Amino acid sequence: MKAFVLDRYGKQRALQLTEVPVPELRDDEALVEVHAAGVNLLDAKIRSGEFKLILRYGMPLVLGHDVAGVVVKVGARVRQFKVGDEVYARADDFRIGSFAEFVPVKESSLALKPTTLTMAEAASLPLVALTAWQALVEMAALKRGQSVFVQAGSGGVGTFAIQLAKQRGARVATTTSSANVDMVRRLGADIVIDYKTQDFEGVLRDQDVVLNSQDGKTLTKSLRVLKPGGKLISISGPPDPAFGRQIAAPAMLRAALWLLSMGVRRQARSRGVDYRFLFMRAEGKQLREITRLVEAGAIHPVIDKVYPFESTNEALAHVEGGRAKGKVVVAVR
Repeated sequence: MKAFVLDRYGKQRALQLTEVPVPELRDDEALVEVHAAGVNLLDAKIRSGEFKLILRYGMPLVLGHDVAGVVVKVGARVRQFKVGDEVYARADDFRIGSFAEFVPVKESSLALKPTTLTMAEAASLPLVALTAWQALVEMAALKRGQSVFVQAGSGGVGTFAIQLAKQRGARVATTTSSANVDMVRRLGADIVIDYKTQDFEGVLRDQDVVLNSQDGKTLTKSLRVLKPGGKLISISGPPDPAFGRQIAAPAMLRAALWLLSMGVRRQARSRGVDYRFLFMRAEGKQLREITRLVEAGAIHPVIDKVYPFESTNEALAHVEGGRAKGKVVVAVR
């Protein structure tokens, strides 16, 4: 099969389009013929080696975490899916590889594709949708009437998180540039802060939840806009001890994570708020909940651009540039 392959870590290193064997299928997996693949900043970070101490991938490596396509083969223990099903998923850690013609996905990570979406639209959702769900629903238990601050509202996670928070009845504040104000308001943002001209710390206070996706300085300021008992959930770090336990990290790595997050955890405790790091996981059951919301018209995907498969490197560069409005997708078929 054709695939875009990384032969060694390197910042902005080009992936090579080449022929590789179709991955061997395990008993609990379905083989998906890839029709479209979402492109995420996580792909660029893995390519650059930022996660090599946590996610120990061997080389050569096919990148790509989001997939929408058709099941062409199922493992011996797969019961929920059959050949011909249109599905979508966030590929499993250590089995990623949707920048290719085929990718294996665990049955527990798959969901039927929303019938109202194209393959490209479906491929734009899994990673960002699951990130928002696991942050706002699973970790924060966001409730009607609460206030949530979603940073970078025009990005992939932001565009979905705003819609999900509004669907749950929350008041939503977000940051974006002036060019994207109307877009995030249409998605449901109640308070829109132009990060180029305004400081969100001077606008917001007593937030119940903050979804942090920015740098350490923004993380520290975010602690100060939460009410006592509020929750700060960060998808950009630093990883905390709970994450070390989640990935069954060796003792030395757990100690390093404890030290990395010690400062922010101490600040959080002093303000009476909770700090959690989120590294999202593949989860088909949650995707099925997301499918219901999409098919009901409560949430819709936001796509910046769809690239042809041959332009996967250009798509990755576009995402890494940080200017995409919503998601970038590669059309494989």
